[in-house]
Amino acid sequence: MLAIFACVVLHEFGHALTARRYGIRTRDITLLPIGGVARLERMPDQPMQEFWVAVAGPAVNVVIAALLYLALSATGTLVPIETLTMTAGSFVERLMVVNLFLVGFNLIPAFPMDGGRVLRSLLALRLPYTRATQIAAVLGQGIALLFGFFGLVVAGNPFLLFIAFFVWIGAAQESSMVQMRSALGGI
Repeated sequence: MLAIFACVVLHEFGHALTARRYGIRTRDITLLPIGGVARLERMPDQPMQEFWVAVAGPAVNVVIAALLYLALSATGTLVPIETLTMTAGSFVERLMVVNLFLVGFNLIPAFPMDGGRVLRSLLALRLPYTRATQIAAVLGQGIALLFGFFGLVVAGNPFLLFIAFFVWIGAAQESSMVQMRSALGGI
């Protein structure tokens, strides 16, 4: 668990250090049971800056996974991934798989995950920021419904229902915050 939290902290440092490059300070980093949150003073003004800040966290996990892969390959201890379980298999290889999972999960195009911010930043290259946020938020809520349906009907997994609720609320909050900021922009 400590190794996973260390990877999550490094992921959040990726966001914080990239934001610092654009003159944006990080207020704090909070670790939660489902991940971490780097609270930035503000979101970057330029869509490509938001893109790089959002991608920086998953990029850190890719680097960690690549380094672990190289270490496993160099020592000849890499085994087929299907032989791993939650408790069986090489600790280093399981940590590599966790980092790859973190990349995939964080890049789901739904707020509040990094993928939602990546999607909005790419949409904002061609659309107004508020419209890009609305599209990304609606897509995120659609993904939340899929998570909820899958968790309730297909897998019977209450954790997926929790994730669905988290994604639904995060998308709604992001959309309303951006709309409010847009409405108050001239004041």
